[in-house]
Amino acid sequence: MPAAALRPLPTQSTSKRAVLLELPYEPVEKRPLPPGRPRDWYITHNRRLKAMRLAIALLDSGVYMPNQARNERIRSTAELIGVHPPSDTTCHMVRALMRYAR
Repeated sequence: MPAAALRPLPTQSTSKRAVLLELPYEPVEKRPLPPGRPRDWYITHNRRLKAMRLAIALLDSGVYMPNQARNERIRSTAELIGVHPPSDTTCHMVRALMRYAR
């Protein structure tokens, strides 16, 4: 393997310690969901979006392993970023996202 391949890409983090969570300066523009789907689809879709936001916030705050993300930590992160407290199912989904993103 050439030495150039071992250097981190500019977008990869080379930080040795956790970086403090920075709140976004502007929220993402929301778009309406497509009409005509069953109610369960909307519930699942919104739950996935919430789990993704929480997983990203946890990763930004230095929580990299799913076993570090207990329900209490996920809920405190949700409070920090201004999201309603997640259910146990959403917390499970956050850990699953962290597990399978590797």
